[in-house]
Formats: sequence, C-alpha cells, structure tokens
Amino acid sequence: MVLHATDNGVSWITLNRPDALNAVTWDQRERLIGLLADASADPDVRAVVITATGKGFCAGADLRGGTGSGERAGEERTSGDVARMIRRGAQRFIAAVLDCEKPVIAAVNGTAAGLGAHLAFACDLVLAAESARFIEVFARRGLVPDGGGAYLLPRLIGPQRAKELMFFGDAVPAPEAERLGLVNRVVPDGELAKTARKWAERLAAGPTRALALTKQMVNASFETDRAAAFAAEATAQEITMSTVDAREGVAAFVERRSPTYRGR
Repeated sequence: MVLHATDNGVSWITLNRPDALNAVTWDQRERLIGLLADASADPDVRAVVITATGKGFCAGADLRGGTGSGERAGEERTSGDVARMIRRGAQRFIAAVLDCEKPVIAAVNGTAAGLGAHLAFACDLVLAAESARFIEVFARRGLVPDGGGAYLLPRLIGPQRAKELMFFGDAVPAPEAERLGLVNRVVPDGELAKTARKWAERLAAGPTRALALTKQMVNASFETDRAAAFAAEATAQEITMSTVDAREGVAAFVERRSPTYRGR
C-alpha cells in the first residue's frame, strides 16, 4: 500500500490505494513514519518526495476499517482514548514530516482532504497538479481539525483565511490554493512527476546539513522570540561552518566554479 524507491539521492514515497483515494490506514501511516525516519538517518538520502497513485493524493484517515490507530471498530471507548489516539496517530504522522531532517516535497496529484491536506501542508514544498484540490472536511463531520491543521494553516495563510477554510469546508482548487499560499507551484497534471523530480534532485544536490538546519530554524520561528531565534541562528551557523559542504561552497566561490556538495 506504500511504494518506495530511492533514486539519485531522493526517497520517493508513494501512497498506493487508488481505489480508496489513498485514505491512510494504520499500516500505511506507520510505514510512512518509518520511511521518513530512515530518510533522516541515511546520509545517501538527501531529499524526499511524497505523492500518490490514482486520482487522489490522500482522502484523510481511513475510517472504514476502524480508527486508523490499531483500535478495532466497535470497541467501547473510555475517557482519554480519543486524545491518546490522536497523539499517537495523526499528530505523530504530521510531526514525522515536520521533523524529517531532509527537505520533503509533496507532489499532490489529486484530492487532499482532512489529514491528507495536512500531510501536504506539513511538507517543506508543495507542488500541485491542476486537478488537485484541498478540503478541510472536519467541520462537515462535526469535528475539529486534527493532525495539526489548526497549527499549520494559520502559519501558512493567516488566522482569518484558515478559519474560513476550516469553518466552511469548501474545496479549494489548486490555482486558488497557490494564490492563498498553500501551494508553491501548480503544474499540468502530466508535468507533476517531472517537476517533482527536478525540484527533488536539485535539493538532493544541495548542502544537506545546511538545508536541514534552515528547515529547523524556519519551523521554530513562530514559537520563539527574537533573542532565542538569533541564538539558534548563530549556533546553526557554527555547526554548518564545520561541514564539508560549507568548505566546498566557500572554495567554489573563491575559485569561481559551481560547488559539488556531498551532503556531509
């Protein structure tokens, strides 16, 4: 249900339940979390792409087979069960993307709804096919957004726009998502894989540790004050300056040539 291949420094992760619009099962979720952790730890992986087969990117959590948390349908819940399920499931899933030490690109090939939309929004860069659309479905079901939605959306598009999407649950076509700032680039459906490969391989050829620390600083920027942000920046630069890639970058500048980064 999850296809995986590593090619030219890029880890390609593909959801493969097209008949269910790639609604995420418990097994799929755990597989993706593991693959993202593996990408962080593997020095030969320098970028990640998450995409899907068929007409849907991800229709959210698969509710037909239970909760998606390993709990069996029909089991009686007690107080605290749902909160625990969300922490261990949807939140842990989104955190795995945010915490991955390699740049993560979402190549959104179709509908991204609920947790599926949040999966895309958690990625560092979002490419969308023209036919893609994004839907905050939770209010339609009488639920609050989970999987980090109320954390991610205001940081991307501001609180008023985030509330509009979450309150009404209307489908947002890819061009509108790009205008709002939810998507970096919209491309023709037939160009999505090609563009994702081009972007991912460009990232994979970059200074991997510098990109990881840049991602970390940007992700933390909304939760910290200026003094802490400046201190983190100085520390990150101290770390970066000791890398092989930083030495190569400076040497290439002095020698007036293109750098060859090794991700070290």
